[in-house]
Amino acid sequence: MTDTFNALMVRKDEDGKTSAGVEQIGLGDLPEGDVVVAVEYSTVNYKDGLCIGPGGGLVRNYPHVPGIDFAGTVESSDDDRYKPGDKVVLTGWRVGEVHWGGYAQKARVKADWLVPLPEGLSTKQAMAVGTAGFTSMLAVQALEDHGLTPGNGPVLVTGAAGGVGSVATAILAAKGYEVAGVTGRPETGDYLKSLGATQIVARDEINETTKRPLEAETWAGCVDAVGGAMLARVLGQMKYGASVAAVGLAGGAGLPATVIPFLLRGVNLLGIDSVMQPYDARVRAWSSLAESLPMDKLEAMVKPATLADLPGLGSDILKGQVQGRVVVDVNA
Repeated sequence: MTDTFNALMVRKDEDGKTSAGVEQIGLGDLPEGDVVVAVEYSTVNYKDGLCIGPGGGLVRNYPHVPGIDFAGTVESSDDDRYKPGDKVVLTGWRVGEVHWGGYAQKARVKADWLVPLPEGLSTKQAMAVGTAGFTSMLAVQALEDHGLTPGNGPVLVTGAAGGVGSVATAILAAKGYEVAGVTGRPETGDYLKSLGATQIVARDEINETTKRPLEAETWAGCVDAVGGAMLARVLGQMKYGASVAAVGLAGGAGLPATVIPFLLRGVNLLGIDSVMQPYDARVRAWSSLAESLPMDKLEAMVKPATLADLPGLGSDILKGQVQGRVVVDVNA
């Protein structure tokens, strides 16, 4: 076991400006926890971009190691549930925000925050999935738990070229759904079709509020990563009894909507949280991902990165310039 290892460390100066760079740290620098994991891969999410850069109110103390996701091998454990050599995945629990995260070659965390790596997934594939894919599966499961089946009609995915949207598109298509992907970047049309989307919807067509509380019944379900005016518009386009799974707010936290779709069409708005999901729900979602996510489509949406690439990628994802999924090899 080496005495030191690499980590992406974010520091804040006296003027409140943050800077991020790869540094050498030791095991004694890591926060308290039950399990030490030799991290193999991590990924890049919108929250990671905030934590690498301005913090977004997520980071409480500096210096800080971001990385809200990681997968790797247990190195040591004080908890009977895990032993050295076990492959594990971590997403959520405010790791990478309040607690040091996965942008390091080692991490020490609470055993309660881990789940076993499901059979059929490698640690690299698990991070191609990451929080984005985990959230996507929770959304699809919620829609299906509320009655969605492939025969109901087209399912809308907003922010389809992003991390959550990309995996949601691939999952839904693999399950036999007709998928309509919303994107503001016309150049991503071929990419979305390669994931299984059968229809591309320009963001401008659906991004404006309308005075009509109800429009034509169009969508049998929706995975919404945008929120704001787009979500309000989509609610009025849902079929009778259909559901929208809300997973993000890239378009804003406001919701300029009326209650009419809920009252006259029985539309359901389902909130999806991936951070504090209980253990059994996590295992269910990860097992479903291992079974139903087409790995060839997963590989097609992956871009490789290293710890040294993260400051630039953190800035890019905040600008909406990251397509698909980034997999970070922390040992490269």
